[in-house]
This record gives sequence, C-alpha cells and structure tokens, in this order.
Amino acid sequence: MFRNRRLCDWIGRGIGVLTLTPYDVWRRTHAIHHAATGNLDRRGVGDIPTLTVTEYRQKRWLGRALYRLLRNPVFLFGVVPFYTFFLQNRLPVHLMSSGWHYWLSAMATNAAIGLVLGVIVWLGGWDVLLFVFLPTMLLAAIAGMWFFYVQHQFEETSWQHEDAWNVQEAALHGSSHYDLPGILRWITGNIGVHHVHHLASRIPFYRLPEVIADHATLAGTSRITLWESFRCARLHLWDEKHRRLLSFAEARTLAA
Repeated sequence: MFRNRRLCDWIGRGIGVLTLTPYDVWRRTHAIHHAATGNLDRRGVGDIPTLTVTEYRQKRWLGRALYRLLRNPVFLFGVVPFYTFFLQNRLPVHLMSSGWHYWLSAMATNAAIGLVLGVIVWLGGWDVLLFVFLPTMLLAAIAGMWFFYVQHQFEETSWQHEDAWNVQEAALHGSSHYDLPGILRWITGNIGVHHVHHLASRIPFYRLPEVIADHATLAGTSRITLWESFRCARLHLWDEKHRRLLSFAEARTLAA
C-alpha cells in the first residue's frame, strides 16, 4: 500500500488488533500458505485440513468421525472461526520453534486487544462488548473463513504431490477466481481474484481488476460465481484419480 515497508508493517500490526490477528504471525503463516498451497506433502499450515479419498478410507472410525465433524459446514463455519480468531490467534503454538519474534507479536497484539476491550467497556459498558462487539467480530470471522474456504476448496481445484507440484499450477488452478458482485469486490478488496494474487502476490489489491481486464484468459480460469460457491460447502475429499474434490456421498459411490 505504501512504499515504506516499515510503515506498512506497523499499519498491518494496527489492523491486526482490529481483526484479532497478530500481524507477524499471520505474515509468516500466509507466506507458508503461498509456498505450499495445493501441495499434498506440505499440508497443515495456513490451509483447510483436506484428506484424499485413500487417506480417509485408511483411517479408523474415530479418525473418520472427527474429519466428518471438521468438514461439517455448521462446525467449519460456526465453531472453527471462533476457535481460530478468538483462541488460536492468542498463542502461536505452531510457531514455537520459529523464534521469539512471533510470540512477541502475539503478546503485544493481545495486550492491545485487551486495551481496546477495556475502552469499549469503559465507554459503552459490558452490553456493548457482549452484544455488539463480539457478535460483529464473530460474523467477520465466519465471513473470513468462508472466503478462505472458497478460494481453494472448489471442485476442480489442484492438489499435487511434491514431485509434481509447481507454484504456477497451484496458483492458477488451485486458487479460485471468486467472481463477486461489484459491492462485494469493493468490500473484500478484490481478494476474490485469488488466483492472480497467488501468481503474483506483489500486485496491489486495487490493481487486480486491471489484470483480469487485460488478460481475458485469467478472467475465466478457475472462475466461481457467488451462487456456484455455495455448492463448494458439500465438498470434502480429494480424489487423486479423477483430480477433483468430492462429497462423502460421491466417494462412497466410487467405492461401490
């Protein structure tokens, strides 16, 4: 957004307080996500847990039950956003071996969030905190989880093992072009043009529509409309043979 990198970082840290997300932790996990999206051998950080059909069948009943719970839309878009933004973001346990910098980022963000919450209670009382602030943040977290899900969890997405994976394929075919109505494109900062974002992450969000306008092929690549996106919620397993995401029911049919 600005040429001064230091200024951008501090603006990011400030926004991180408002989004309940420690900026430096997010920056690290987001970089891992970009470097590993669509890679079956590098799953686990910055992605939605996804099993292949074979992996799912090899699990015991408890593992299958837990995975089905996780991929249930009510749990995935109701419980997981709360856990991610309100609990997981408070302690960067997954970066324990990566240095003190990320813990400092998380603790400083937590302290700033505590200060903001204190001011809210002081100015508006507990009712404002409990019935305005918290529901608003939870709805924002749910929306964020939904967008992140649709950006990579669509039927014709791309997953490859390490030996066949490459960043261009993962960007263009493992990330969607979530073609939203104009007002939603503006509200979300054009992040629906996600395949281009993954292909060239240094392009500013306000220039992404220009890329689509100048390169017609990109406009149709991995395109999903708002209405079509709701069908993505029923996809659960990656079929390596047919190279598409399936529902549990479709996976059972293939096994019959």
